[in-house]
Amino acid sequence: MQDLIEGFLKFQREEFPKRTELFKQLATTQNPRTLFIACSDSRVVPELLTQQEPGELFVIRNAGNIVPAYGVQPGGVSASIEYAVAGLNVTDVVICGHSDCGAMTAVATCKCLDRMPAVAGWLRHADAAKAVNEARQHTSDRARVDSMVRENVIAQLANLRTHPSVALAVEQGRLGLHGWVYGIKTGSIDALDGIANRFVSLAENPLVSANPPRLSVTA
Repeated sequence: MQDLIEGFLKFQREEFPKRTELFKQLATTQNPRTLFIACSDSRVVPELLTQQEPGELFVIRNAGNIVPAYGVQPGGVSASIEYAVAGLNVTDVVICGHSDCGAMTAVATCKCLDRMPAVAGWLRHADAAKAVNEARQHTSDRARVDSMVRENVIAQLANLRTHPSVALAVEQGRLGLHGWVYGIKTGSIDALDGIANRFVSLAENPLVSANPPRLSVTA
């Protein structure tokens, strides 16, 4: 705990003065352009990965970067998504998985979670990804987990699209969806190409998006 206190004192002494004007603006308003949904894993820091200042990201973090499908009893994740999209009018949503994810490792390897029933129940939102991943052949346990991480990002994007605010914004062409997988060891990010339906290097494909082509609907 002392480390946190000393860190705060350093922030107050050294970092806050550098951003005095920024914090004056943020004191009464926020205008983030991106909703970033990431895992709670301590090794994943959205603002560090994307080099964003305070006020530039609206962040949701939970075990496994999960987005429950929209239902009659929406919870905190649903409320935060709705506020970001319909209230703050963000222009992009990123769902970011990561390598060595404990949540996805538990799902992919069927790890017993009897002593953590809340975690087990939460990870049921990854069942679609689990079904797809289990139907595939994997060369190793590590490959199985890596595949699960990617399938989970795809599944959570599908869940995200069930949210009315998201569906409307995508239909109106004012919201971009992005699926990322961050490699902790390499510092790289693979992004979902919604057209090719595969993950590609974000560094080599900076304009890639998870949005599939929109189909024209005629009466």
